[in-house]
Amino acid sequence: MAQATISARISAEDKERFDRFCDNVGLSSSAAIYMFIKNVINEHRIPFEVREPDPFYNAKNMEFLKESLAELNSGKVVVKTMAELESMENG
Repeated sequence: MAQATISARISAEDKERFDRFCDNVGLSSSAAIYMFIKNVINEHRIPFEVREPDPFYNAKNMEFLKESLAELNSGKVVVKTMAELESMENG
């Protein structure tokens, strides 16, 4: 059977993480991609759910989180333990 090549561009970080995962489960990256392709062909579908990202992680919420972390790191936030909060509530 004639062979063909598939090429895809991904970030160096994603490739490194993918290669590490494949190595940890005893596969080459090529074998993992081959398994994906065969699964798509055999099942006539993408073998995992494809959907929009969780709306919680939208840009507005992520910016709020960054600002909150900056406030925490700069000491502008008062941190209390659960015991301190409960004692305030009780008395």
